[in-house]
Amino acid sequence: MQNASATTPADAPGQLPRPRGLSDVKGWFHPVDQVLFDWIMSRQLEKSQRGDLLELGAYLGKSAIFMGAYLRAEETFTVCDLFDSPAPDEANSAEMGRSYATLTRRAFEANYRSFHEGLPRIVQEPSSGITAHVEADSCRFVHIDASHLYEHVHADIAAAQEVLGQDGIVVLDDFRAEHCPGVAAATWGAVASTGLKPLCITATKFYGTWGDYDAIHADLAAFLKGRDDMWHGAEDVAGLPMIRISGKKAKPPEQPVSRHAGEAVPQLRDATPEPAGAGSRARGLLSSLLARSGRS
Repeated sequence: MQNASATTPADAPGQLPRPRGLSDVKGWFHPVDQVLFDWIMSRQLEKSQRGDLLELGAYLGKSAIFMGAYLRAEETFTVCDLFDSPAPDEANSAEMGRSYATLTRRAFEANYRSFHEGLPRIVQEPSSGITAHVEADSCRFVHIDASHLYEHVHADIAAAQEVLGQDGIVVLDDFRAEHCPGVAAATWGAVASTGLKPLCITATKFYGTWGDYDAIHADLAAFLKGRDDMWHGAEDVAGLPMIRISGKKAKPPEQPVSRHAGEAVPQLRDATPEPAGAGSRARGLLSSLLARSGRS
């Protein structure tokens, strides 16, 4: 879990966040996955691979902020999340209440604008309807981190397959977390039944493609071979040499820069009211003690 920074304005009631760096944005986006996001999207830019970006499930914007740095001027970045909207069914509503009770669109927007001039295109509705907003074969990178329920993840993967263009990459979060068995079932079910090819996995994310596997796999293996901060090994899965990556010591890539980077950490006062007379009693006691010790 991402450790929130020392006290930030986001912790103050009634105030919007003013993150001084990506680490100040609450959420879960580990350095190893930042390295892989950076490598994949940088490779796409270097090879002039065209396409839009899509994120299903944004929380407070940590990974979205990172993804936004790889967007070309002519491309569109779409973020789909319920934010403050009601969930479409009781199971999803219960999940939202447990995990995202403090989620708000305004906080997401404030975080994102701290690092980028404009906002992504925001679709505030269930991810099941994303194909009505994103054209088929239009994306090069899709990050899925929305519901953990099997039927929703299954639909999100199907949507990703539809909107991804040639050689596009899909990333699924929490594919092996013990509290998210539905994500695991949907992920490996897609490998078994849809032709999704497992490129690599980290502790929390699955990376795959329905496109050309061999070229990106070879490039990724060569990239990892040159890293001394990330262990990797091959595992035959569905007839393909999927790469397993341990990145506990991974050094994060260059971070997006916040417009609030130079601001001092605010000192928030304890909101608990002081009992009436408590201050004067404490001062009187201190004076008495000093007098007894001859220091008054």
